[in-house]
Amino acid sequence: MFTDYTKIIIKSGDGGNGAATFRREKYVASGGPDGGDGGNGGNIYFQVDKDKNTLIDFRYNKKFKAKNGENGSGSHCNGKYGEDLYIKVPIGTVVKDAQTGKVLADLSEPNQKELILKGGRGGRGNSHFATATRQAPRFSEDGEKGEEKELILELKLLADVGLLGFPNVGKSTFLSIVTDAKPKIANYHFTTIIPNLGVVKTKNNDGFVIADIPGIIEGASEGTGLGIQFLRHVERTRLLLHFLDVSGQEGRNPVEDFYAINKELAKYSEKLSKRKQIIVANKIDVMQDDKLLKEVEKLAKKEKLELFKISAVTKEGVESLIDYVSNVLKDLPKEDLIEVEEKMVYTLEDKKDDWEITIENGIFKVSGKAVQRLMGRINIEDNESMYYLQKCLKNMGIEDKLKEMGVCEGDTVILDDWELEWYE
Repeated sequence: MFTDYTKIIIKSGDGGNGAATFRREKYVASGGPDGGDGGNGGNIYFQVDKDKNTLIDFRYNKKFKAKNGENGSGSHCNGKYGEDLYIKVPIGTVVKDAQTGKVLADLSEPNQKELILKGGRGGRGNSHFATATRQAPRFSEDGEKGEEKELILELKLLADVGLLGFPNVGKSTFLSIVTDAKPKIANYHFTTIIPNLGVVKTKNNDGFVIADIPGIIEGASEGTGLGIQFLRHVERTRLLLHFLDVSGQEGRNPVEDFYAINKELAKYSEKLSKRKQIIVANKIDVMQDDKLLKEVEKLAKKEKLELFKISAVTKEGVESLIDYVSNVLKDLPKEDLIEVEEKMVYTLEDKKDDWEITIENGIFKVSGKAVQRLMGRINIEDNESMYYLQKCLKNMGIEDKLKEMGVCEGDTVILDDWELEWYE
């Protein structure tokens, strides 16, 4: 089974909690704080695996989680880091954020590895919070929670040449005679329902990869038929062979077919619509007359495109076409055909605006990831820890914002899930 699109959920590991412990030693009346730090949670990487060629492994297994970091302990013993998770994918896989649609990684190189999600940071032990005035802190930090994201995985075939054309124009037959590929061939529409790849070996011992791209018809860019699934594969090709049936057996007009498919390419991607094309007039062995062929000749002259007249069945004209394609590919650059808008890795770094304040029924509610992380460090039963909280609220700008919004002594303020009474 060929699988080229799937959605999965990934979650990086949680950071371990820091320890709030004190040194206990014979003849030492008041040992200092010695709580160790929690270990960082495991990161999630995507890595190219040369032995994979589909995304079928993700058909049933759709959730992936890295290991959590271990908690710290006494005697300054830090917790062990969570083991990183490596998700293996075939070459040509594009990783997207399911929520925004942004490309996060284009895994198009052998052995390529990309960091997609960082694990949560381990919490600091109480030894980090000792100061000249706070010599015995009874609080430590909780580890940060790992981030969870839904991703889209798309497999875009890596081929030098893509075969375009309406169903039953002879693309699969052509692929079978010029390569060792064995696509399904029959005299009915949509025989090919999955992309097929084949390697062409020329007489000069050059080689290139051809992909038979099925299902691109009118409305493909809007999801008609199978086209929307396969337009993504055309993006990877450097050269397009546009097959047109000039036999008249299907009752279709090849010129209209040419413009219909190019219209779909333009709708899907402006860059794709400008990709170099060669027109291939196929089935010349069974032409009823040369009327359609002459129309295609006029089309090629009008669009300033090379035209090859072939019969994939009898192999007439095929060798000349392959030689020409081989020479053209030598001059076509192997550019990055997928544009990664911005190299992104989700991180859990604090942001100044990573919190917000709302007022409901006279209650001030402060929420956001920065507040969640802050409250993970606080022991509300300890006065020193509460002084530390007040200092952090001031430094983060939350205190000033609350005052600006009219908070008064005695008002209820909810920090994350903690309900506190405001005092000056």
